[in-house]
Amino acid sequence: MHRFPSPRRARAPFVLLTTAGAAAALLATAVAPATADKGAPASGGKPTVVLVHGAFADSSSWNDVIKRLRKDGYPVVAVANPLRGLSTDAAYVRQLVDGVEGPVVLVGHSYGGSVISNAARGAANVEALVYVAAYIPEKGETAAELTAKFPGSTLGDALRSVPVTLPDGSQGEDLYIQPAKFRGQFAADVPRNTTDLMAVTQRPVAGAALEEKAGDPAWKTIPSWAVVATEDRNIPAQAQRFMAARARAHTVELRASHAVGVSRPGEVAAVVERAAREAG
Repeated sequence: MHRFPSPRRARAPFVLLTTAGAAAALLATAVAPATADKGAPASGGKPTVVLVHGAFADSSSWNDVIKRLRKDGYPVVAVANPLRGLSTDAAYVRQLVDGVEGPVVLVGHSYGGSVISNAARGAANVEALVYVAAYIPEKGETAAELTAKFPGSTLGDALRSVPVTLPDGSQGEDLYIQPAKFRGQFAADVPRNTTDLMAVTQRPVAGAALEEKAGDPAWKTIPSWAVVATEDRNIPAQAQRFMAARARAHTVELRASHAVGVSRPGEVAAVVERAAREAG
């Protein structure tokens, strides 16, 4: 089993920012744009871009990418990724993708790459996959395993673990990046006033999600593009290159942190648009 080094356990009462009501609101927000964009590709001639964030982030991490895509006429849906488990997260994203009329370009950041690889399998309307500083797993691989495949990740030492009770009554853990380490670990090239907010609003990932094995990957049948973040401290650049080459993805390297969509939104949007043009 490939695990990150044991994260620091929370010692003081820890206020979970995502309450049940807030989570429901996030899910509702994700679904509403999909409905609003139905039919847009048919009239505008461009596919809908579906953006899937990863761990320790939320849909707002795509904001500046969204602005550029919308300016260029692309319908966009930013999914509130549940971050609870790979199979269930992928099923949720797949249902949303199935509700979008017309072609889709599916984009995943970080753990979101694992999600889109599973969600797009057999989806007739997904024309392209775009991986942004993301996992591109083969069948049977886990995010934790791929992180440890090459040296360079410092994520394990930056994590904070919060014990949680799962719906079936069993015990699990939610993983956060310690706020004091968030900028250096996740977004070193993003202004501090922005990363201070990102650290507070980060959404935790269930530890079990990073250990769940991937299914048959959609990148074997769907054209793929990849953005490699060369200064990434979560997923080593060497790991990103290995996965992108294995998937035969069209690859662009950017000198950026793991939060490359925040620090380099123009370049990320350009890759997404290239995928939309060339795959379509």
